[in-house]
Parts: sequence; structure tokens; C-alpha cells
Amino acid sequence: MSETTAQKTSEAGPRERGFGGRLLTALVRVREVSVLIVAVGLVLYFQAANSAFLSEQNILSLARFAVPYVVIASALCLLLICGELDLSVGQSFAFAPIVMYLAYDELFLVLPLAVLAGILAVAVVGLVNGLITVYLGVSSLITTLGMFFLLAGLNVTLTGGFPATTPDTNALTQILGEYPWAGTIWALVIVAVLQLVLSRTRWGLHTYATGGNPLGSREAGVGVARIKIGNFIMCAVLGGFVGIIESFRINSIDPLAGGPDIVLLCIASAVIGGTALLGGIGTVTGAFLGALVLVILRNGFTLQGINADTFNIVLGAAILVAMILNVYVARLRGAGRV
Repeated sequence: MSETTAQKTSEAGPRERGFGGRLLTALVRVREVSVLIVAVGLVLYFQAANSAFLSEQNILSLARFAVPYVVIASALCLLLICGELDLSVGQSFAFAPIVMYLAYDELFLVLPLAVLAGILAVAVVGLVNGLITVYLGVSSLITTLGMFFLLAGLNVTLTGGFPATTPDTNALTQILGEYPWAGTIWALVIVAVLQLVLSRTRWGLHTYATGGNPLGSREAGVGVARIKIGNFIMCAVLGGFVGIIESFRINSIDPLAGGPDIVLLCIASAVIGGTALLGGIGTVTGAFLGALVLVILRNGFTLQGINADTFNIVLGAAILVAMILNVYVARLRGAGRV
């Protein structure tokens, strides 16, 4: 009797999952979908609560406000995937426009060369972070924490603690941020390029391998040190570049713009988007959507007159939920259930 039952079960094949099971499997396999659903849900909620949320002016305001968070979260995503962290990228965000300003105003370089000087300066910052972390064996948390304070002091010292104005308007300043949608276009291009690099190139494959299994990757011939240092440089350069874009957008160079708030929100964006802090897992698209969720939340709360403390409560809860889901998904995958 039991053999007959077993034979029938075998002939019937594996039991089909219900709609809920299939939906859960789809959400687990493509985590960006769940973050996108949250983002769309927030948009619908805030529009229902305040009809001004989807007004043209507020959409432009939201898009411009999101630019630095989207770019830095996307850049941090690659670094987190390869198992490292950069706490100083927020200060690079402020440092690059300051170097650009000094090169333009004190050294009298033409603006394109001054912009290049700012980007090269933060590239050196990323290189130093990478060299200390990889070759001296100092944790990236400690390395970049030290760099965070070093750059914070330099930013205030170099400017005397006062904001400076950006160079006069011309075609380049329009492209670099003064045109209303310039920053948004730059951000979308950067996200698309980084996602392609991560998913379609050997660099991206080695980045995943370095974070997922550094010892095995090294034995397989992957240049782990090169991948990590390269991603440190890329993170710092993109942080500095978006700092230059932001300075032209607001026509001001603020030495205090790179506080802990921006880097912590960008790390939170990557985590909410599905990036694992221990490395090996994540996508740039997920980090992009995670940043959008946080920006939508902050903008919506502001329109409703809700204070910043409530935003922090929601942010903390969102990070906890995202990390719990990360652990749950990892267990499901380990058990071969998805």
C-alpha cells in the first residue's frame, strides 16, 4: 500500500506551490521587486495624504534631493559587496568641491582642470584607504573612520569654516549641476553604468567573488587586493563627483556638508536594497531603490509636517526589518527552498 502511494506521489511530480508561495519565491529571488513595491506604496500613501506630493515642483525637488544619496549608495554598494566599508565618503563629498574651489580661485586653473583636481584629490583619498586596508591589514571601518575625521578637519581648515561660492555660471556649470535636471541625469547614468559593471563585466564578477569567498577567490587567481583598492577609489571618486554636482546645484561649497548623516543614510539605503554588510550579495539597482525609499519617506514626512525624530524611528525600523529579511533569505537559500 505504501509503495503504491509513493509511486503515485512520484508520478504526480513535486507539489505545486500556491500563489502566496510563488509570490514569496519571486520576491526572494528578485529582492529589488519588494523594495520597488514599498516605494510605490509610499508614493500612493503620501499622494493620498497630500495632493502636492506628486506636483511638478515637488517631484523636481525630490529628484534633486535624491541625487547625492543615490550616487553614494550605489558606489558604496560595490564596496560593501567586496566586503569593505567607507565611512569617509561623506567627507570626500565635501572635500572635492573645496579642492576644486581652491584650484580655481587660488591657483587660477581653468574650471575643467579645477574639477579634475578635485576628483584626483578624492581618488588619492580612496587609494590611501585601500592601501592601508589591504596591505596593512587595518579594518576598513577603522581606516575610513580615521580618514573621516582627517578630511573633516581639512575641510574646515582649508575654507576657514565658512561656505564659499561656486564659479560663475557657464555651460560647464550648467552641465555639472545648475541645470535643474542635470544632477538627476548624472545619477541615472551612474547607476546604469555601475549596474552594468557589476552584472556584465569581469570586474563585477570578481567583486562578488572577493566578498563572498576572499580566500577561494585568491586561490582561483582573482586579484583581491586590486579589486578592493579599485572599489575604494571608485567610491571616493563618485562621492567627490556628486559633491561637485551638489555644490553647483546650490551654488555654494559647504565645508560641513559631509557629516555622518549622509554616509549613514547611504549605507542604510544599500542595506534596505538588499546589500549584505558581510559582502558577496547586493545590486546597484537595489541600493538605488533603497535610497529612493528613504528620500520619499523624508520628503513625504516633511510635507505632512512630521518631525525628523519620527523619520529616524522609521529608518531604524526599516534597517532592522531589512537585516532580518537578509538573514531569513540566506537561510531559505541555504536550505535550497528558493
